[in-house]
Amino acid sequence: MKTFTGRALPLVLLLLSLLGTGIAQAAVTASLDRQRVALGDSLRLTITADGEEELSAVDLAPLQRDFEILRRSTSSQTRFVNGQRSHTRQLLLDLAPRVEGQLQIPPLRVGDTLTPALAVAVAAPPTMDSQDNPVVFEAEVDRDSVYVQGQVILTLRVLQAINLEGRSVSELELDNAFVKPLEQNSFQRSIDGRQWLVHELRYAIFPEQSGTLEIPPQAFSGRQASGRRSLFDLGSGRRLRLTTRPLSIEVLPRPADYPDGTWLPARKLTLEEHWSTPPEQLRVGESATRTIRITGEGLQGAQLPPVLFQPVQGVKFYPDQPEIGESEVASGLLGTRRDSAALVPLREGELALPEIRIPWWDTENETLRYAVLPARRLHIAPGDIAPATALPPAAAPATPGEQVAAGAAGASALPWQLLSVASSLGWLLTLAYLLYSRRRGLPAISPAPAGGADAEERRLYRQLRDACNNGDAAAARRAAPAWARALSGDDSIVALQQVAALFDDTALTAQLEALDRSLYARENHDWSGAVMASRLDALRDARRRRDEKTPDELRLYPQPGAGV
Repeated sequence: MKTFTGRALPLVLLLLSLLGTGIAQAAVTASLDRQRVALGDSLRLTITADGEEELSAVDLAPLQRDFEILRRSTSSQTRFVNGQRSHTRQLLLDLAPRVEGQLQIPPLRVGDTLTPALAVAVAAPPTMDSQDNPVVFEAEVDRDSVYVQGQVILTLRVLQAINLEGRSVSELELDNAFVKPLEQNSFQRSIDGRQWLVHELRYAIFPEQSGTLEIPPQAFSGRQASGRRSLFDLGSGRRLRLTTRPLSIEVLPRPADYPDGTWLPARKLTLEEHWSTPPEQLRVGESATRTIRITGEGLQGAQLPPVLFQPVQGVKFYPDQPEIGESEVASGLLGTRRDSAALVPLREGELALPEIRIPWWDTENETLRYAVLPARRLHIAPGDIAPATALPPAAAPATPGEQVAAGAAGASALPWQLLSVASSLGWLLTLAYLLYSRRRGLPAISPAPAGGADAEERRLYRQLRDACNNGDAAAARRAAPAWARALSGDDSIVALQQVAALFDDTALTAQLEALDRSLYARENHDWSGAVMASRLDALRDARRRRDEKTPDELRLYPQPGAGV
């Protein structure tokens, strides 16, 4: 019995340790479907637990001070991924704020964990000119003016006091603007004691030219629901057609005092870095990955500039492909970009990584700001093995013992040397056979025909050239990076600055900068689509000639008609 207990005790301790780890890793989160509401609106709070927490026992008393709980429900989901079981539970609470102002969803205790506090802005109750209509369709924007390439949020709202069927809203189409549909919301609203069911459709709009952006009237159609007498009765309720009023937004140009660089109009821009190895633990010859993440609130991911890792003496950088994306937040879009590079120190001692500074325009406070990662000094410790790129120390005279060791090493390397000689002879024999076949008139191997990549490059180039010849600056700005990606095979090219860097041509760089200015400024600009198209033709032809020349230089024998 003692023997069994002694053997079982470590196993029991291991099981308890694993169980404790699972409990410690259980995550509890809280989220809101909206962070801005009006008094009389409902909003949904979702509490999610990954584990076996009993959500029905959550104490909601702290929540009821500022919010009325209209409805509560629970849901659960169990998944098996790669043999691993995960269990998720959710508590769904429909809430109505009791007062106006800046309110807070307080932390709620779930087991041994507290949910995070969440902020809610509650505006004054909405008014309606007339409540005679049972269905109302309206449009509003979150601002009357916006900077070029900045974000404006358009909200289309359907309010219904009756049951509707077959609801539909016209598709939003705008010239000279990029439109990104956002998540739709449905909630209840009380106006002067009358209850409405509200459906909201939100769009993030990014104007591409300064001036005036016109949002035309949008259309809604639906049918009033009526009781059906049979399965084949498709309903004969009254058909409704409503339109919104047109909206105009002033699009401001890029400020004249904004510095050179990527134009970034945002609500907020942040820079942060992450190291795979703590920087203070770096050693000579050992690799560490430095990742720099840019986050822009009110920007698309493609608008964020690449982080260029500046050369540093004594350090070798190996950049990785960037990760570009965007997600939706209460204020619209949140763009993200991650640039990573493997960093290999080549020598020990002190090394300095330069400061990274990115200008951006604060659209909320109308001022220029900078996102900064401060310069960093690294102390590189000696490595166990010197890197291959480091220079070897000066050779010293070999001792007799070292000479014997070198002789033994040379003897052990002899079989590999013989194999290398045999391989070289094989190549020489192959070359001789090819020359012999060539002189006897045997047909040469034809290169493979151009694949789909060439066709795609030609299609994108036609789009870019048509935009230039038509003087369509916005279309040219969109088409240039797409064509450059197809031409170079570099998927990280998303900005005009990267297109300029690809060719490193002064004339093209000047035209690309003028193209940017033509979209920002109201005054006359010096961009010429025809001049840019002509320069692109020359650079594209030169690059294609260079690419066609490279395979000829690698052929083992000349092509027919070529000089010997």
